Amino acid sequence: MTKLFSRFLKDEGGATAIEYGLIAALISVVMVSVLVTLGPEIKATFMDVQTNLQQRNSL
Repeated sequence: MTKLFSRFLKDEGGATAIEYGLIAALISVVMVSVLVTLGPEIKATFMDVQTNLQQRNSL
């Protein structure tokens, strides 16, 4: 990963830098949309786990 960043910083090709920026932006958009879509389900799962752990601890 550090090699990628060092190569990115040393790269003087404008087109390549723009391509890296576009790829990073696309990955960010995909990650945000997945988190927004799955967020409520993930929260519900963690709440179920928390409830089950609290019930087991009270026994």
